[in-house]
Amino acid sequence: MKRLLASLCFLLATLAGPAWGQEGPQLQLPRTTLAAGMHLIQAQVAATPEQRATGLMHRKEMPVNEGMLFVFEQPAVQCFWMKNTLLPLTAAFITDDGRIVNLADMQPQSLDSHCSARPVRYVLEMNQGWFAKRGLQAGSKIGGLPFDGVKKSR
Repeated sequence: MKRLLASLCFLLATLAGPAWGQEGPQLQLPRTTLAAGMHLIQAQVAATPEQRATGLMHRKEMPVNEGMLFVFEQPAVQCFWMKNTLLPLTAAFITDDGRIVNLADMQPQSLDSHCSARPVRYVLEMNQGWFAKRGLQAGSKIGGLPFDGVKKSR
């Protein structure tokens, strides 16, 4: 019985991978590479309602040049909050052509709503301060899928 239990624990640890030890749901998401000027971003893509609802909740860390790109079916005013999100993030609200409409710094575990200044189809969440440190602001352009037709990678 101990051997079976040990085997099950090993299997769970192997399958869980990097999400092991984090509370709450973690999804395996497709990834894409985006460009902000000379800076590359490795972004997980949240395109379904379930993926968007989970987002970056319960994660305790995120590498510097990684983020999450939320993709919506059509442009609309998009609003985000940080309940169950442990990391301070900045959200970039982005139009179909890759232009940043506005940025919003969001505090962990807050119910404050942060909305796009006008309808957008994309929201890119990065560690708080990432955009500011690189001089990116409203009007800056983000390139890569889906903004210029590049295929996404897994």
